This record gives sequence, structure tokens and C-alpha cells, in this order.
Amino acid sequence: MMSTVRRPSVSNHKSHKTPGIPRMPAADEQQLVREAKDGNRDAYRRLVERHMKQAYNVAYGFVRNHESARDVMQDALVRAYQALPTFRGDAEFGTWLHRIVMNLSLNHLRARNSRSRHEVRIDDVQEPGTTQDAEHESRFLRSHIERALHELPTLQRSVVILRHVEGLSTRQVSGILQCSEGTVKTHLHRGLKKLRERLQCLQEDAA
Repeated sequence: MMSTVRRPSVSNHKSHKTPGIPRMPAADEQQLVREAKDGNRDAYRRLVERHMKQAYNVAYGFVRNHESARDVMQDALVRAYQALPTFRGDAEFGTWLHRIVMNLSLNHLRARNSRSRHEVRIDDVQEPGTTQDAEHESRFLRSHIERALHELPTLQRSVVILRHVEGLSTRQVSGILQCSEGTVKTHLHRGLKKLRERLQCLQEDAA
């Protein structure tokens, strides 16, 4: 059993769009994976340090809550370590890890929705230099976006978050979701179209 994986420092953190998973030479990462599978905890720690921030951002993209995102990320890192013996290397380690993060995030949302039908909470953090009216308008817009996003079908929501929000490549998203790149593009197009339509409806209802 591994020791507790160190959590990232994410206090007062806001999720940022990340331009894909940072690259490490494939041979180097494969070597780290082999060493980690042999029980080298330092090798796994290096893998964690490389993928931890993106794993957190992916989790936050789904759960939209900092504490929940940390919990999901922590759970995913522990589960990935425990499942290392079954990792065959058919996909990159990062793709495999983010698939675990996504599945745990969706499980978390299903559990939360079964307990409560309330809307997803929005961070109540005022941007420096913004007026109260501007901040109110910003929170109002974010609430509409998040509500519309989480009303999308699961696959469309997953594609929009991974591709459009987190900035992963079509190839990376297809690997995480285990579908073709054409399927990713189709669901991205449909998801964004539904998102725009739903936002328009929500804004008209609020007018």
C-alpha cells in the first residue's frame, strides 16, 4: 500500500484553461511507469508531479468545487497507483490517469445529484478591481454557463469540458473517452450547439 499521495497547493485556486498535457519524452515516461510498477515510489511521485495539476483541472471542470476536485484527484492518484500492475501501456499514462479522474468525477456528480437537486455552487470570489455590479454580472453569467453545461448529456459534457474548457487535443480526448476522434468532434459540435441554445433560453427566462 502506498503512502498518502501529496495533495497540490490549490488554496484560492481558480481553474485555468491548460494547453493540453505537457510533453515528456515517451521513453522517459515509460521508464518511470516500469519503475513505479516495480514498487519504486519515487518514480510514481515524479509521474504524479507531472500530471497532478492537469488531473485537478479536469476534476474541477466536472465537479466545479475546489474541495471536491481535490478529493477526486487524490482518489484518482491512489487508485491509479493501486491499479498500476494492470496498466498495459496501450495508452499514455496521462490518458489512462485522466480517464480515471473523469470516471470518478462523474461518479461524484451522480452521488451529489442523488442527495440534492440544488444547482452547482459558484465560487464567490471577487476579481481585483471589479465593481460590485460587474462582479454580480460575472457570477450571473458563470451560473448560467455551469447550469447549461451540466444539463448536457454525459458524453457531450465530457467532450466539451476536456476539449473546449481544459484545452486537451482531440487525440487526447479520444484516448480518455475511448472513442474515435471523429466521435469526439461530433459530440463537441453537438454539445457546443446545445450549450449555446440552452444559454439563450436561460438568459431569455431571466430577462
